[in-house]
Amino acid sequence: MIKDIVDRQREYFYTGVTLPLENRKKNLIRIKELLYKYRTRFNEAFLLDYNKCEFDVLSTEFYLVLEECDYHIKHLYKETKAKKVRTSIVNFPSKGYLLQEPYGVTLIMAPWNYPLQLALEPLMGAIAAGNTAVIKPASYAANVSKVIYDMFTEMNEPGLISVVLGGRAENQDLLEQRFDYIFFTGGATVGKLVLQKAAEHLTPVSLELGGKSPCIVDKDADIDLAAKRIIWGKFLNAGQTCVAPDHIYVHKDVHDEFLQRCLSYVQSYFYHDGKLNDDFPHLINDKHAAKIASFLEPEKTVWGGKMEGRVLEPTILDGVTLSDPCMQEEIFGPIMPILTFDNLDTLLQEVNRREKPLAFYYFSKDKKKAKKVFAISPFGGGCYNDTIMHLTNDDLPFGGVGRSGMGAYHGLASFKTFSHQKSVLSKGKMEINMKYPPYTKKHLNFLKKLSHIKD
Repeated sequence: MIKDIVDRQREYFYTGVTLPLENRKKNLIRIKELLYKYRTRFNEAFLLDYNKCEFDVLSTEFYLVLEECDYHIKHLYKETKAKKVRTSIVNFPSKGYLLQEPYGVTLIMAPWNYPLQLALEPLMGAIAAGNTAVIKPASYAANVSKVIYDMFTEMNEPGLISVVLGGRAENQDLLEQRFDYIFFTGGATVGKLVLQKAAEHLTPVSLELGGKSPCIVDKDADIDLAAKRIIWGKFLNAGQTCVAPDHIYVHKDVHDEFLQRCLSYVQSYFYHDGKLNDDFPHLINDKHAAKIASFLEPEKTVWGGKMEGRVLEPTILDGVTLSDPCMQEEIFGPIMPILTFDNLDTLLQEVNRREKPLAFYYFSKDKKKAKKVFAISPFGGGCYNDTIMHLTNDDLPFGGVGRSGMGAYHGLASFKTFSHQKSVLSKGKMEINMKYPPYTKKHLNFLKKLSHIKD
């Protein structure tokens, strides 16, 4: 069945119907219309899968997908326009230009933590670039995935967009097929398998993975602002965010103040009359909840730590060391470890020896120092005096590096990711005849002069 889906899309692509810009724009507009039509169903599905409130769904899922869709509708003609480039003297007279070409049949594999956003944001780039797409939404977020399936079933363009539901068996079957591009968001373990399977067909791949994204609060930071924004970013979606600040390094001179401000914001954001708010998101399933619970350390817990079913309240651990359980892998849950440091240069040397993270955050009032910190630190993307928000800017490509991924998207970067750039040299009848044999001393001297080669 999956092979039939891919074959049908390939035949559809070969008809050339995805190439005209008016068709691409029409399809993007149709997707936008369906998103609005299914918005209520998405809200209901997120409530079932995560206990996500409508504001969270709108701000972290729906809004970002619509922004991406609108970006490509607005910039489609600019994105696809041939771009002139200069040519060299050896090709005089000539013109050079670049053409954008769709890859063909693409596969988009989305994770469970932001199942709408991470399935449909890359889709907008794929459609804008003139591709077809097979979407594999997350099986763990079963209710949201079913709404995605129903939405594109109503669109009734299976040659253009098809949704495959299911779990591991369907993922394996999909990866056995030959695609022209694969866009995967998820963990490094499955990412390696995707890369391995793609290599069999020499299929290009984007991998949006994760990692332990550090956050540094320096002694000259605005401590109240840092606590406010870190608490929000850490516990957004109950910490199930690939760019969440995984752990916090706080300068020892401001540790106590930072901790007190964090405790204050945790209570004001997530509690009412001492009780956790009813709309605090749940962990995705029992298996994941058990994993997150293994990171808890009662003796280091200064706030939270209580779990009921799939609900773990916001938890702050203090006095954490690199050998603690929560520092061995990405947390991906509502646990915030605090570590201290006393020398920034020494800390950066230690951090930079580890795997390159998807995100990096630094809080300080010194902009000059911040530029140096960002310049010497390897990471996918990051924020100065904020967390998470860099991924909301369409003009900032979002992606990882090293173990946190390869490739980038959002805005123009999405279009480029799903496009092959063709180089074309256009020459007239006139030319410099020095390239044709037989070669003489005159030819050699001309070439040396042109290449600035001295005898």
